[in-house]
Amino acid sequence: MLFKQQALLRQKLFVLGSLAIGSVLYLVARVGTLDRLQPICPIESRLPPREPEQIPLRTLQFKRGLLHELRKGNATKEQIRLHHLIQQLPRAIIIGVRKGGTRALLEMLNLHPAVVKASQEIHFFDNDQNYARGIDWYREKMPFSFPHQITIEKSPAYFITEEVPERIFKMNSSIKLLIIVREPTTRAVSDYTQVLEGKERKNKTYHKFEKLAVDSNTCEVNTKYKAVRTSIYTKHLERWLKYFPVEQFHIVDGDRLITDPLPELQLVERFLNLPSRISQYNLYFNATRGFYCLRFNIVFNKCLAGSKGRTHPEVDPSVVTKLQNFFHPFNQKFYQITGRTFNWP
Repeated sequence: MLFKQQALLRQKLFVLGSLAIGSVLYLVARVGTLDRLQPICPIESRLPPREPEQIPLRTLQFKRGLLHELRKGNATKEQIRLHHLIQQLPRAIIIGVRKGGTRALLEMLNLHPAVVKASQEIHFFDNDQNYARGIDWYREKMPFSFPHQITIEKSPAYFITEEVPERIFKMNSSIKLLIIVREPTTRAVSDYTQVLEGKERKNKTYHKFEKLAVDSNTCEVNTKYKAVRTSIYTKHLERWLKYFPVEQFHIVDGDRLITDPLPELQLVERFLNLPSRISQYNLYFNATRGFYCLRFNIVFNKCLAGSKGRTHPEVDPSVVTKLQNFFHPFNQKFYQITGRTFNWP
């Protein structure tokens, strides 16, 4: 009896073993068939590509030094490939005003780890020849950056050039626009001073500011003089408001940026929806130059070029008063439109 039970058990085990081996062989054959029949484009290829890993900005700055290279526009081909860097159209533009502090503002915003700047004025939207080269040419002028960083460029001629608002609107109707302004008469004199210096370097003569700013025949302010015309901020802003709502503009106090830059920079951070990263540590006053310089980290500091902070010529007080009176009603309208008031005469 025991012998029959053992024989029956061995028979069952043999059958089960055969079934198991058969199943395995079937599965192997089936998998091979599936492998041969799989679609040319597997499911994985139809899924959206994974976002490249976003390396913490602090890691970039202090461990790899990559942020420093991006700030200088010196990313290598290997860094571009390894970190999936791209050239992006700007999401914010400093459109003016000339001699308002556009370069200082751009360099100070570059302190923020989420900001990268174009190193030069591109003059894409105000130069017909450049504009005809197309948007891809413009993009290629931008620095390499991470997708989550904001690219910013500045060309102060944009503010006063008639065609620019429409051209920028066609590129990006939701772009953020920064305008840095100074007291209009002071700005006009600064504008004159820069041109005068250029003339003197070429050994050319130039009229005095008073003669250019006031029409000698009518004794009225000469609005044909570009330095005066540029300081009529509201006239230019009204042209921009035909395309962009006032909420897309942020007005920066250029006079305050010289004397107390941090509060102005913090306002810009909020306008650009950036986390607050720029601190007093990043700004230090240079007594020799008479204005603030930038501290990016413990080894890299930067002051603006020596052309900044030029000494202005003495201007006839009566001409200064005439200009201040002329600009006053335009200033009042500018305050009303922008919602920002300045202590200008």
